Amino acid sequence: MTSKPPHAKGPGLHNLSPDSLVRLATTLSVVTACVMVAMKGVTLYLSGSQSILASLADSGLDLLASLITFGAVRYAKVPPDKEHPFGHGKAEAFSALFQAGLVFASGALVMQSCIHNLQNPQPITRSGLAIGVLILSLALTLGLVFVQNLALKSSQSVAVSADRMHYVTDLVSNGVALAGVVLATLGLGFMDAVAGFLMAAWFIWGAVNVLKEAADHLMDKALGDDEVARIAGLIANDERVLGVHQLRTRLTGPYIQIQAHVEMAPTLSLDAAHQIIIAAEKRLLDIFPNADILIHPDPKGRAEAHAGVFSEEHDADT
Repeated sequence: MTSKPPHAKGPGLHNLSPDSLVRLATTLSVVTACVMVAMKGVTLYLSGSQSILASLADSGLDLLASLITFGAVRYAKVPPDKEHPFGHGKAEAFSALFQAGLVFASGALVMQSCIHNLQNPQPITRSGLAIGVLILSLALTLGLVFVQNLALKSSQSVAVSADRMHYVTDLVSNGVALAGVVLATLGLGFMDAVAGFLMAAWFIWGAVNVLKEAADHLMDKALGDDEVARIAGLIANDERVLGVHQLRTRLTGPYIQIQAHVEMAPTLSLDAAHQIIIAAEKRLLDIFPNADILIHPDPKGRAEAHAGVFSEEHDADT
């Protein structure tokens, strides 16, 4: 996960805060999914295309996933409370996990339908309508992905990231569906079912990636080595900080959590040590504005191992 600037840049959107961009992206996601489900439902009824069926199934799941994401990103921003003192950020990971399950189910059902269609082929009617709907779907999806990209440049939202995966998949799946309908119109009828089958396989592959990202957050995965090293450097960017150890990071939905121990001269006053830590936190928040930070001071050369089961001494003994 990379650090994000406090504000995204983009035509007409550069004045929006990260939270506003995330809310806009999730709202547009729901609206786009509704439009595409309606268009593809009518087109499937009129044409009977298996490619349109696969695309409709994907859009239907996109709508459900978008509604879940819409709620999850808002719940994840609820401030910490007595029952959840570390916040509600993992709601986004649960949202992404649920999306992965939906995509798996969608892929399996579409594959089953395509196999049946290969065994019992049905002609496509109103192919021109099907082609037009797919082209319009591609245009709508491109616009939505553009807004989602802006939101992700200023936010760590795993829910928006998972939702974006759905729509990037749509760009591919609608393109494959378009090719399938065109080839079927040209006399290669079996290609419609083949295209639908390929799309279903793509859905499942995308679900694996969403599942991995959600699992990373639920399992408290650390940030990458480069970012951990950057955090250590920011904390140590003060000559009065004599060392940094027990640095731990984890992903929590749209937030990251940072914990570290810093070594200082034993002669420093408590007030001086506190000011050094506050300055280090400010340096971190300038680069990682979505971070929750806890830094513990240790007297250089006099500190005993501590911090419970995850202490360095415990690690050395196990």
